[in-house]
Amino acid sequence: NSVIFDLNKAIEKAVAHGVNEDKIIVDPGIGFGKNAAESIELLRNISKLKNDLGFPVLVGTSRKSFISSVIDSPVEERIEGTAASVCYAITQGVDIVRVHDVKIMARVCKMSDVLVR
Repeated sequence: NSVIFDLNKAIEKAVAHGVNEDKIIVDPGIGFGKNAAESIELLRNISKLKNDLGFPVLVGTSRKSFISSVIDSPVEERIEGTAASVCYAITQGVDIVRVHDVKIMARVCKMSDVLVR
């Protein structure tokens, strides 16, 4: 997978420049330079990415355009899609989520964590 290859290269470069491995968090860049299908596929396989890389993973799916490709909604109405993608990410072992609607998503994360972990 090219994303895993690219992230491995970035990790190697960071470590070579003195960054402690325990300070590294990986963000695969869902929605950045990827179309909706690629973003969805990346999220579907996020547990493999985490296992292959061996580092904590952060995802930012909040209000991303791939959500509108499924539920056809403007950016300000993507909260349900964001919640679904955040819940899924948590079930797949993602460590950190980056969101816009912090209060609502904190509740979503808390409930998801109770059910999954």
